[in-house]
Amino acid sequence: MLLFSLGLCLAGCTTVAPWERGLLAKPHMALEPNHAQHALRGHAYGSREAAAGGDSAAGGGCGCY
Repeated sequence: MLLFSLGLCLAGCTTVAPWERGLLAKPHMALEPNHAQHALRGHAYGSREAAAGGDSAAGGGCGCY
């Protein structure tokens, strides 16, 4: 089972040729392609929840990290 898991993890590792890096740098390949819309949604969420932040770090409601 361990060997199978290792094989799956290593199957995703590859080298990217210099001429292929341009394809990966395109805006539609980004995790969040529209940064302005993401910031606006984060601001609206913070306003609705009456809190700022909290969307990037895990923690409890007591303020502990």
